[in-house]
Amino acid sequence: MEFELTSENFQTEVLDSSEPVLVDFFAVWCMHCMMMMPIIEDIADEDMFKVGRVNINDSPELVEKYEIMSVPTLMVFTDGKPAARISGYHTEDEIISFFKSV
Repeated sequence: MEFELTSENFQTEVLDSSEPVLVDFFAVWCMHCMMMMPIIEDIADEDMFKVGRVNINDSPELVEKYEIMSVPTLMVFTDGKPAARISGYHTEDEIISFFKSV
């Protein structure tokens, strides 16, 4: 399951979630973000994890709050708190390993 995250639904979908959430901070102008999009979609489609995406151009307050300095940035949230983050292009196996290590 993949869903678009905004400032309006971030609290409910991520911070109040009873399960860990993988959040993809991306931009449509970012080549590595676009290259990772099918990977993130595959992960979401397999229902391995709850996955949300934040378009940094549409949600600058989330970018500022979570100090996103580059895209793509993936963050794992558990119990309403950031638990881990990685930036840059990563393969599906790397992302899954990253998520499972948290």
